[in-house]
Amino acid sequence: MHHFVAVAASLVAPTISGAEATQLILRWFHIIAGIAWVGLLYFFNLINVPFMKQVDASMKPKIFQNLTLPALNWFRWSALVTVFVGLWYWAQFLVAPDAHRQGVGQGSTFGLFLLLWIAVWAILFLVIKKITPSGYVLGAITAVLVYAAGWIFVNYTPVGGDDNHVISIGVGGGMGIVMLFNVWGIIWPNNKKVIRGTLAGTPPADAATLARQAFLASRTNFFLSVPLLFYMAASSHFSSTVIFGK
Repeated sequence: MHHFVAVAASLVAPTISGAEATQLILRWFHIIAGIAWVGLLYFFNLINVPFMKQVDASMKPKIFQNLTLPALNWFRWSALVTVFVGLWYWAQFLVAPDAHRQGVGQGSTFGLFLLLWIAVWAILFLVIKKITPSGYVLGAITAVLVYAAGWIFVNYTPVGGDDNHVISIGVGGGMGIVMLFNVWGIIWPNNKKVIRGTLAGTPPADAATLARQAFLASRTNFFLSVPLLFYMAASSHFSSTVIFGK
């Protein structure tokens, strides 16, 4: 009898609080949207770009209409959901508890995070749109800016400086901010002008420049996705990459 009671007790479903359920939901939406976003990013860079170079001009309108536009719609909205849900989770369940523990507000860390990474993107935006450099030059500029922003955040974040979850996601998620703004600020607007102009029979005069700028932004996102995924995982699985760097 006692054995039966013990077994029955072990089979009772655990209780889940509202906060725990919210965390689970946010994390799953973040992961699923992120898979869609990064998957499409890799598709565009590894498959679509080489493919479109081989396509006859007469075939491009049909491909734009039935493949590129739908893929870009999924691409840009999955990017937005990934970042929005990720920031929600990070702020509410990682930064906020540390702020409460330290007796300070969480706005300072969130503000520093946004300031640093939006500044990185703004510089890259100007470089891509005004200079349109070679990929090697843009890559070097991106590496310097990302390293500088990450170093500043890791060493000067007001809240969570001793919490690897806060600072490693503050670095990886920061790259996600740059990538999101590249999607909505360069990749989508430029492609939209080229595609809609082509479908209307009046492609823009600067189509080649617009395509080049979109390519540079997309290739930047392609390379940033690697350290982004590394630091998102490092928040739980490889903390020494951030903690030992302080």
